Amino acid sequence: MSECGGRGGGGGSSSGSGSSDDAEDEGGGGGGGPAGSGGVSPALAAAPCAGRLRRGLRGASLMARRRPELLCGAVALGCVLLLALKGACSRAKDVTVPAKPPVSFFSSRSPVLDLFQGQLDYADRVRRDSEVALLFFYAPWCGQSIAARAEIEQAASQLSDQVLFVAINCWWNQGKCRKQKHFFYFPVIYLYHRSFGPIEYKGPMSAVYIEKFVRRVMKPLLYIPSQSELLDFLSNYEPGVLGYFEFSGSPQPPGYLTFFTSALHSLRKDYLGTVRFGVITNKHLAKLVSLVHSGSVYLHRHFNTSLVFPRELINYTAENIHKWALENRETLLRWLWPHGGKSLLLNNELKKGPALFLFIPFNPLAQSHPLLDEITEVALEYNNCQGDQVVERLLQHLRRVDAPVVTPLAPEPPTQLPDAPLIAASPCCNTVVLPQWHSVSRTHHVCELCVNQTAVGLRPSAGSMPQCSFLEMAAALDSFYLKEQAFYHVVSDSMECSNFRSSYSPFSYYTACCRTMDRAGVGVIDSGAPSIAFPSLEKDCAVSTPGSAPHIEENRPLFPAVDTDSTGFTGLSCRTNKTLNLYLLDSNLFWLYAERLGAPSAAPVKEFAAIVDVKEESHYILDPAQALMKLTLESFIQNFSVLYSPLKRHLIGSDSAQFPSQHLITEVTTDTFWDVVLQKQDVLLLYYAQWCGFCPSLNHVFIQLARLLPRDTFTVARIDVSQNDLPWEFMVDRLPTVLFFPCNRKDLSVKFPEDLPITLPNLLRFLLHHSDPASVPQHLAGPPTKECLQSEAVLQQGHISHLEREIRKLRAEISALQRAQVQVEARLSSARRDEHRRLRQQQTLEQQHSLLQLHSEQLQASYEQKTQELEQVAHKLQELADASENLLTENAWLKVLVATMERKLQGKVGAENTSPREEARADHPPPSGAPLLPGSAPPPANVSSPLVSERSNDNRTD
Repeated sequence: MSECGGRGGGGGSSSGSGSSDDAEDEGGGGGGGPAGSGGVSPALAAAPCAGRLRRGLRGASLMARRRPELLCGAVALGCVLLLALKGACSRAKDVTVPAKPPVSFFSSRSPVLDLFQGQLDYADRVRRDSEVALLFFYAPWCGQSIAARAEIEQAASQLSDQVLFVAINCWWNQGKCRKQKHFFYFPVIYLYHRSFGPIEYKGPMSAVYIEKFVRRVMKPLLYIPSQSELLDFLSNYEPGVLGYFEFSGSPQPPGYLTFFTSALHSLRKDYLGTVRFGVITNKHLAKLVSLVHSGSVYLHRHFNTSLVFPRELINYTAENIHKWALENRETLLRWLWPHGGKSLLLNNELKKGPALFLFIPFNPLAQSHPLLDEITEVALEYNNCQGDQVVERLLQHLRRVDAPVVTPLAPEPPTQLPDAPLIAASPCCNTVVLPQWHSVSRTHHVCELCVNQTAVGLRPSAGSMPQCSFLEMAAALDSFYLKEQAFYHVVSDSMECSNFRSSYSPFSYYTACCRTMDRAGVGVIDSGAPSIAFPSLEKDCAVSTPGSAPHIEENRPLFPAVDTDSTGFTGLSCRTNKTLNLYLLDSNLFWLYAERLGAPSAAPVKEFAAIVDVKEESHYILDPAQALMKLTLESFIQNFSVLYSPLKRHLIGSDSAQFPSQHLITEVTTDTFWDVVLQKQDVLLLYYAQWCGFCPSLNHVFIQLARLLPRDTFTVARIDVSQNDLPWEFMVDRLPTVLFFPCNRKDLSVKFPEDLPITLPNLLRFLLHHSDPASVPQHLAGPPTKECLQSEAVLQQGHISHLEREIRKLRAEISALQRAQVQVEARLSSARRDEHRRLRQQQTLEQQHSLLQLHSEQLQASYEQKTQELEQVAHKLQELADASENLLTENAWLKVLVATMERKLQGKVGAENTSPREEARADHPPPSGAPLLPGSAPPPANVSSPLVSERSNDNRTD
């Protein structure tokens, strides 16, 4: 059986069958089968896998050669992925540049301790060791911090021996100041008085103001030892709080520390320090202000009843004292400190009513302020409605009038103060010779114009007491020329007098008396009837210039004097409905605001006063030629307060030098309005503004009109009312507006109808209609004469010829415009053809673009398909590689198993061959001729040839 098994194994090996599983299931005879199968089948199994891999790679290379765009797409996609990955990695890195280390902001010789690394903890330590400390928080890049550096150094040079000045860089990102403080602006100034603080300073960044505020923090209480200093304290324009404490019994009386802290609280809430705190230690001085008990607090008010702190109703704490003083204080004058940025400070104050702005040079460190004392005196008199005795006493002190040494400051019956002398009872009159163009001059040629001094009359100007004021006469003269229609009902041969009013602002204190004089008496007026004004090419409109001031008569006027009742300035705020709020501004800091209100920019002394009335949309200025003092200020206030104020509204206009005069349209400003509109020939004036969107569309209409009209008789002008103020009688309520001022009849100005479109034909009809003498009212025109009719016919003929020439010019322009229209239409047709051609090209390009887009989509789809195929091929290759590795592993295990089985088989065969050989040796002795080696066994006689064949096969397999 073993032989069959051996043959079967040998036959299986020689025939190359692959039934290795059958051979393994058999017994020992099948051992050769597995050995032969284990040596050959793994190589045969790996060969097809390697062939398939080579064929797949060869197919992929062939496909890449056939379709190179797929390979390019794959390479491009890989490059894009690599670049994206690189960019993401690069962004993940820290690319910020570290900040440079800070440097010292102040010099080494500066008295300011500069902590430029933001050492806030060190600043707190040194602050606690000082009685008063100033902390200056800055940012090195901040322009305001750089500008305030010199001011801080200057203040520190004056106070460094008493105050600790510390500057801290609060912008260095590694400093503790930047980490603990979060400021929204720089610089920031904090002051500390021992443990109290911080007290933030928000005033002007000026050395004198900073020093003044620091001194207020150092000494928040003012010691008052005498009656004179008490009067100084009470007569000040700022509200004052007095505390009475007796120091005889103890070095620190009860409530003194609380009162001291309340003064510091006031500085914290109000950086301007408008509420002053004083201390009285003398019981006799305390009785003058109704303070009897030690620890009492007194709030002084000029016009209302002064108050004593109600300790039985309110707890006696520093915060309560401060709140009580702020809520009940009385403001006489108020300082304004605009910070220069966007703010509603001035707007909120102007909404309260008419405001008097006083610009004065102010030094907060000065011991005395004479001008400010005069302004305080004016404010006290202006608001002293009840004639209070205490206020009178304070006014006497301000005037440095001797008074009794000790007098209780208690209310007494008011004492009437002497008033300043008023202007003489006789009115200020002026003889006016009416020009020829004046409507009244047809009947009355000479008028006596007077300014009456009524019960609310005018105060005299300071420094002199003239009988007449030229400014008042000029205002009356302007109003008279504009309002002479009031004399139509009093025209007669005798002298007639009349008061005239204005619909905009009444002028009841103006009186005019007119009479007729012959040519010999006047010498400047023709005896014949004046011709009606009509624009012509032959005759210009010539009138007197406004610069010629009328002569102020020194003789007695033609009518009797008007009795006037004198009224004092005291308590004027209660006798008028135009009560003023008084404000102070430092001209050293805010002179720019004064210049915008009308102050001269090159004033030798920066003193200026202006009244602004937002409700009336007007403001008035004190004559810069007059010194700002008590008398001028009182006169200025009283002239504003009267019913019919003689003050002329200050008009602000553009600079006339920036507009050239050699233009078709004349640009009118506030300064040139009189010369252009009221003193020249017929004027057509356009009112416009820069913000008016429709106004620029009228420019071409007025340019054509100016070309058509003769420039020697017509003037086409315009004015920007947003930049130029005009008197109220010349203002309009809508834009654009067109007004026509006819020659010699400026009072008969006409407004272009609002319901008509502003076109060239409409404007021409409007001008021709209103420049016609027929448009003049019949009661103003005299009986026509023969010479007048002939002159009028000549003028009309001249106008007709002029219009015919202009019509011919217009026809020539129309023909030129028609030719231009033909050319434009030809160009438009060519442009339309080009546009159609461009549209066809655009359609063709769009079709090509759609085809290219479709092809691109197809390529993208094929690219995605090939990519999927490549992924499948790669997946199969990976599977083949894994299978090959598994086959190699199994082959190695099979080799180990075959070797083990072969050794077992050899041992078994050797054992079987030994026993038959011994038996044969016993039966058949060896031949005699065969030599035997010593110690060797005789060879077996029954070794079969199949065994030899099997060994040879095994050796061949190995």
